[in-house]
Amino acid sequence: MAATLTIGRFELTVEAKEPIILPPYKGSTLRGGFGNAFRRVVCVIREKECKECLLKGQCIYSYVFETPPPAGTKVMRKYEAAPHPFVIEPPKEKRMGYKPGDAFSFGLTLIGKAVDYLPYFIYTFDQLGGMGIGKGRGKFELKEVRSLDNDGNPSVIYSSKAKTLKAFNPEKIMVETEVREPDQEIKALTISFLTPTRLYYNERLVSDLEFHILVRQLLRRISLLSYFHCGIEASVWDFKGLINRSLEVKVTERKLRWYNWERYSARQESKINMGGFVGNIAFSGDLTPFWPYLLLGEYVHVGKGSSFGLGKYEILNHSLP
Repeated sequence: MAATLTIGRFELTVEAKEPIILPPYKGSTLRGGFGNAFRRVVCVIREKECKECLLKGQCIYSYVFETPPPAGTKVMRKYEAAPHPFVIEPPKEKRMGYKPGDAFSFGLTLIGKAVDYLPYFIYTFDQLGGMGIGKGRGKFELKEVRSLDNDGNPSVIYSSKAKTLKAFNPEKIMVETEVREPDQEIKALTISFLTPTRLYYNERLVSDLEFHILVRQLLRRISLLSYFHCGIEASVWDFKGLINRSLEVKVTERKLRWYNWERYSARQESKINMGGFVGNIAFSGDLTPFWPYLLLGEYVHVGKGSSFGLGKYEILNHSLP
């Protein structure tokens, strides 16, 4: 049995119009600036919190940033909001200063229903350019948006010259929702965590990763994104069977290190520690049942702070018997 998830992957390029100063890790700055601009663009009653707003059930801002679980939901009853249906992937470069004329690019992944709201995302980033970002609020211009196909090949769907959005085809990703006996078995693989990854297990932040912890967090994220944003029932996911199998997978090499960084929360009016592990880790065992989830996780990330771009990883290699 398989579920179909709709995912749109995009790359945005901006050009500095004024000097821009950004932190080495730019995910929080881009996400924070986008959130403020998005609310200005689409929110009708700006002085209220979403949970107190009469329009929250029909508001695009509420859906994207607060995503209240619908009445009668079967999952996440104790949570106030579902996972955000977007991921902003900041530039890989740690460059902090951009002068007028300099350009940089960043990624945007939209999940499920959020793909339909791409024009709002593009317009918001265009408006954010006029508001400015970073220290001193340096202004920029959104020059181009490219859609990425299944192989990562880009095609331009928006430019600052045309100011129109071309048609594009989001990816339809099939994910196995139950454990099956594979045609070919994957016995080993290496995963490289590219941005700080924050995983919790037994209410504690993980530094020494085990495979079953990665699987638990990945299954939880994928199933909730599927349920709240793709209309896939939670009952289709075979959590117990997959988690039991994940306990048998072993770590063969661990080259992870801790990366400390902080972000400023305007809502809490304080700095928040967002450190996480980065680096490579190798696993061995019966890995085939987890392959569809691991591949999907490359798109949607894993762990806390995914909308900032945290928890990004790549599968470096895998081997068959």
